[in-house]
Amino acid sequence: PTKIAESLRRIASHFDDSIKEGAERVIARYSAEYEAVIAKYKPRLEGKRVMLYIGGLRPRHVIGAYEDLGMEVVGTGYEFGHNDDYDRTIKEMGNATLLYDDVTGYEFEEFVKKVQPDLVGSGVKEKYIFQKMGVP
Repeated sequence: PTKIAESLRRIASHFDDSIKEGAERVIARYSAEYEAVIAKYKPRLEGKRVMLYIGGLRPRHVIGAYEDLGMEVVGTGYEFGHNDDYDRTIKEMGNATLLYDDVTGYEFEEFVKKVQPDLVGSGVKEKYIFQKMGVP
């Protein structure tokens, strides 16, 4: 939600005050809804660490959602990433975040063993490895 609000404000900044006011109305209209979701799940998730490998969806688009819930993204990567993907993602990540490129199932499993995240967000090919390992 915080990234959505940032994006709406950035887009609206290119227009006149009526558009800016409209963007603020949209943000205000949905803030109670997303704040309720955050309030419900954040107590359980705050402080948890997550690693991502989510294929076509660019990790940088969902990092903020995990952060809104109080989680720390400690690893992320791309199967078919380009330089601009990494340039943009690095700006969203902390200094201690592991970035991987076209990681194999074995490599990803080894990263998870070393980093020991609380949660792995992955695609359909990788999810079974972590289900067998007992990592949500």
